[in-house]
Amino acid sequence: MITGCLQQKNGYYYAVLYTKVEGKRKCKWIATKLPVNGTSNRKAQKAFEEIRSEFERSEEERLRREAEWAELTKNTHPDALLPFTDYIEKWLNSTRSSLATTTYQSYSSMIKARILPYFKPLDLQLMEVTPQNIEDFYQTILNDNCTTNTVIHYHAILRKAMQVAVKKDIIKKNPVDKVQRPKKNTFHGNFYNEDEMMELFDAISGDPLELCVKIAAYYGLRRSEVLGLRWDAIDIERKTISINHKIIEAEVDGKFIPMGEDVLKTKSSFRTLPLIPAVENLLLEEKEKQEMFRRLFKKSYCRDYLDYICVDQCGNLLRPNYVTEHFAWIIQKYDLKKIRFHDLRHTCASLLLSNGISMKQIQIWLGHSTFSTTADIYAHLDYTAQEASANAMNGMFIRHGKKVQTV
Repeated sequence: MITGCLQQKNGYYYAVLYTKVEGKRKCKWIATKLPVNGTSNRKAQKAFEEIRSEFERSEEERLRREAEWAELTKNTHPDALLPFTDYIEKWLNSTRSSLATTTYQSYSSMIKARILPYFKPLDLQLMEVTPQNIEDFYQTILNDNCTTNTVIHYHAILRKAMQVAVKKDIIKKNPVDKVQRPKKNTFHGNFYNEDEMMELFDAISGDPLELCVKIAAYYGLRRSEVLGLRWDAIDIERKTISINHKIIEAEVDGKFIPMGEDVLKTKSSFRTLPLIPAVENLLLEEKEKQEMFRRLFKKSYCRDYLDYICVDQCGNLLRPNYVTEHFAWIIQKYDLKKIRFHDLRHTCASLLLSNGISMKQIQIWLGHSTFSTTADIYAHLDYTAQEASANAMNGMFIRHGKKVQTV
């Protein structure tokens, strides 16, 4: 039972209550808001009893919650009591060595952009995160007019992070598993037809990006794969080109710099393809240009990237962001149909399909890991297959050599 007494201070009655906190006696003053003058002793005493009873009830509730929490956490892993945001950052750091640089940077950016700003104000411990918390988080992403694909990316990060906590017996169940993953938003990239590609080729003639654009168009390479091409990947005698390296932009000391990696998107991304004569001519011309610039600039020429094909006049690697931005500038300058640099990959696939190349061959050409990946992206462009289906249906319903008459 809480003990105490009435006291007067500055002309008002106060309820003075005595409690024990960690074995030590504490004194707590609570204002009754009753003035000494004009308030009877009975009224003041009644106010004191009400305050004491209310405080006693709140203390009992506090002690009950503390006891429940102690019981709940007595066999709990220490990391389960970490703030959820601290755990996410700890998980990210622990996985850094096992992730490709681009994947790590993507995870890091997404965590900083949305996960930390959303969950920090909630002040949740790892063990307190519920499926409803996760679902509400997804809704904020959709409310910002992002597609379900963005939610799927965050779903993947959170699920991986929480699954590690389950495997380490930090928490018993993964709350993300109880949240329905949204359906993937189907995206169809823009692409050029043959005439539009010729217009683009005319526009970039003599431009620093000419070689990158043409190689991307001929082979359907990703931006990182184009920039990652090295001279030793070109076999002039055997007439082959090998895709086995990429260039990304990595953050180093707060600055983004181009960096080479031998890790591609999938195992199927590593591929050796026939060297197209038009591309061979472009490469031989580029070789001569680079040798000329080395002689011209002498010591001013950067010799750190002599192995790479896509460099500027001073020998510096072309930055991925420069490629994206300069390509967009070319499109705008020459008033061409708006596409992204990556849409050259879609253009390559669509032109191959329109020329009767099978989906399986396109899968190999583009370096997709599975046939279904290629089919999911480009099946709607397979006009040959659609025409074959139409022809098959046209001759399907025939009776005694005559087509079924319709009314």
